[in-house]
Amino acid sequence: MIGNKFSMSPLVVAAVLWFASAAVAAENTEAVPKEIESIGVDEHLDTQIPLELPFVDSNGENVRLGDFFDGKMPVILTLNYSDCPMLCSLQLNGLFEGLQGVDWDLGNQYRMVTVSIDPAEKPERAEATKRKYLEIYGRQGVDQGWHCLTGEDANIRQLAATVGFGYAYLPETKEYAHAAVTMVCTPDGRLSRYLYGVQYPPQTVRLALLEASEGKIGNTMDQVLLFCFQYDEKAGRYGPAAMKIMQAGGVLTLIFLTGLLGIYWLREASKARRKRTDEALSVPQA
Repeated sequence: MIGNKFSMSPLVVAAVLWFASAAVAAENTEAVPKEIESIGVDEHLDTQIPLELPFVDSNGENVRLGDFFDGKMPVILTLNYSDCPMLCSLQLNGLFEGLQGVDWDLGNQYRMVTVSIDPAEKPERAEATKRKYLEIYGRQGVDQGWHCLTGEDANIRQLAATVGFGYAYLPETKEYAHAAVTMVCTPDGRLSRYLYGVQYPPQTVRLALLEASEGKIGNTMDQVLLFCFQYDEKAGRYGPAAMKIMQAGGVLTLIFLTGLLGIYWLREASKARRKRTDEALSVPQA
């Protein structure tokens, strides 16, 4: 007696595997909490942030967000929280390491504002965080350069929505899920640049501040440097702008040639004057 045999062709095997993987993928997709879907960053460049929003600073004083935008200095803006188990610490460590490499001083050429996304955070906790990172920064007289703010949930969410910062509270872990992003704002409170990750090269930070300042900080060479560099969103840093460098090179070449021609014409004019003087002196007197 010949037993029944069941064999599957390669095509059938492939189909079974495909449906199995699709089922697993669907199961995994359904397993993702809805809160997680909102996490991310949607860049709102040149958007005016709500300067009228009320918060409380780390000294317990009532303030408005606009109190830290004076129309003169660019402002670094971050959304973090002090009890974050890892990401906020990595981000702020990297940011202050980058700021250490910038020769401008916090509070003199630029300001920084950090708003806690945890409405339960108290000013005392925010102050402790501020002291910790200012010690890492290691410069004197910068206490008024960084402002750590706490506030009500509605105001925090309004600010986050305006800047495109998506985050979510996870009740299971009692933590906030969020991205690591640092925003650089113009002196009047418009979003100028988003910098991502937990490492911030000093040149990237400096150029972002220079760009946001709209010429209000930096010297002539800084402006020339900014002209020749542009932000590469894929690389997450500023890189040489070939066309602008060519334009700048053309201008410098023109200036150089104009200078050479000017020197040549001055010398020729001087020679002509000496020749006329010599000829006049050589004429016999009557």
